[in-house]
Amino acid sequence: MTTPFEFSTHPARLTDAERDRALVLLREGAAQGRLSHDTFLFRMERALTARRPDELALLTADLRTESTWTRRVVGAVEKMSAFTAKVGRAWQAERLPKLLLPEPGPYPLRIGRDPVNGLRLSHETVSRLHAELSLQAGLWVLRDLGSTNGTTVNGRRVTGAVAVREGDMVGFGQMSFRLSLR
Repeated sequence: MTTPFEFSTHPARLTDAERDRALVLLREGAAQGRLSHDTFLFRMERALTARRPDELALLTADLRTESTWTRRVVGAVEKMSAFTAKVGRAWQAERLPKLLLPEPGPYPLRIGRDPVNGLRLSHETVSRLHAELSLQAGLWVLRDLGSTNGTTVNGRRVTGAVAVREGDMVGFGQMSFRLSLR
């Protein structure tokens, strides 16, 4: 017999926005006294490990008080906000200076403030040894090297390594570039 809070291991993914909405609902439910402290902790833990939207729906079903109309309006605003953010990133990307992808070689291109790097960026938000860019199995890979102010690709922070391609916006601290082949 299964409890209503046991989940399957289906590989579908949740978006950060979906998870954040569920966490907000749980916090509000606890603040309003609609959830006991133990129930709140249990559901928060489950929300953080949930893999599918229906798992989150189970955790928050008794907390939803919005009307259908309110959900539709809020959903429309969220979609419009995401669209304007996407347009803003596209506008900004065309105005950024280009960072030419290097010729493939045996060693990665090191990026940072230190003069020994292949690409030296003289800005106080760039770490001495900030990131590296290499060609691996036909894909360009950008790896953050434990920088203080972070490495980003298209506005998302890189933890570890991520594949990049021409046109991507990359940031090292507060310095941003658009990757280009020429």
